[in-house]
Amino acid sequence: MNSSTQTILEHSQIPRHVAVIMDGNGRWAKKRLMPRVMGHKRGLTVLENLCEHCSAIGVQYLTVFAFSTENWRRPQEEVSFLMGLFLQALDKQAQKMHRNNMRLKVIGDRSRFSVEIRAGIEKAEALTAGNTGLTLAIAADYGGRWDILQAANKLLKEGKTEITEADLSRHLMLADAPEPDLFIRTGGETRISNFLLWQLAYTEFYFTDILWPDFNVRAFGEAIESYQKRERRFGRTSEQLPPEQQRG
Repeated sequence: MNSSTQTILEHSQIPRHVAVIMDGNGRWAKKRLMPRVMGHKRGLTVLENLCEHCSAIGVQYLTVFAFSTENWRRPQEEVSFLMGLFLQALDKQAQKMHRNNMRLKVIGDRSRFSVEIRAGIEKAEALTAGNTGLTLAIAADYGGRWDILQAANKLLKEGKTEITEADLSRHLMLADAPEPDLFIRTGGETRISNFLLWQLAYTEFYFTDILWPDFNVRAFGEAIESYQKRERRFGRTSEQLPPEQQRG
């Protein structure tokens, strides 16, 4: 166990929900003169390790941006590889997650996926539905604007003429999860790229230059430590917070 992990385990302020944009797979491979797809393959291993670590330290929800609505524009060869990797992971990783009491959920527009992938998603979700440990939500063919629009359209179909925040929230893709406490983006970019636009309103942001295939437990520990040093006031003053939540 490294020092960062020990520091985390000594604190009680573990985020319930962490959201991650796993950026930098292609650049990681290019730096090593490999095909871009090899970066995605390595990135899947990093995600497996992160799930195990989050489960161990008490994170309850982990939501990762795997494939955005905009990613369909990538080269067809890369898209095809990603779809194959996704299908393979749904079967293999769902079995492993089930053995470890983890729940798998996929959020996004499934209509453009193949029948085989849609069946794989349903099978993986059904297998792990009753588990009570970490929930891994994979955002695939997902966009934050799409999420808000699909929620609003559901409300219109219900006959709603006036919509409250609570109405909209219950139809969003992560309606059954608390809003993310911590958002992490790897790869050096400092934007949220249409990810969880509604849900990230009061989330703490953490950006790192580390490319996703190099993002390890130590790097995750640094993100958690940064989060633990922040005051989450939600509009209040520092003096209104309980003493254990005040920083500095």
